[in-house]
Amino acid sequence: MSAARARAAWLTACACLVALAFLCVAWELFLAPVKPGGSWLALKALPLLAPLFGVLRGRRYTFQWSTLLIWLYAAEGAARAYTDAGLSARLAMLELALALGYFGAAVAYLKTTRAA
Repeated sequence: MSAARARAAWLTACACLVALAFLCVAWELFLAPVKPGGSWLALKALPLLAPLFGVLRGRRYTFQWSTLLIWLYAAEGAARAYTDAGLSARLAMLELALALGYFGAAVAYLKTTRAA
């Protein structure tokens, strides 16, 4: 049972991390950029690539430190959901939801794979 929960948490974390990276790029280049034609803010997706391969391989250490990194995206999502309007505010709420989803899944993965 624990292996099934660990796999479900791992899959959820992978899906949230990849979706968050794509959201950051699409948001700032196509969907609702700060400036017409795209924005350099799309580079905010680059730090998400640092933990990506470790998370995809299920490395516990990567899960541990990436739970700290993800709070930057949660904070940005919360701030922009409050200050932006229209599509940008909805995208910010999605960013917040994906960041919190990743955090929850990462914590669940770490709990289920903890050594006895």
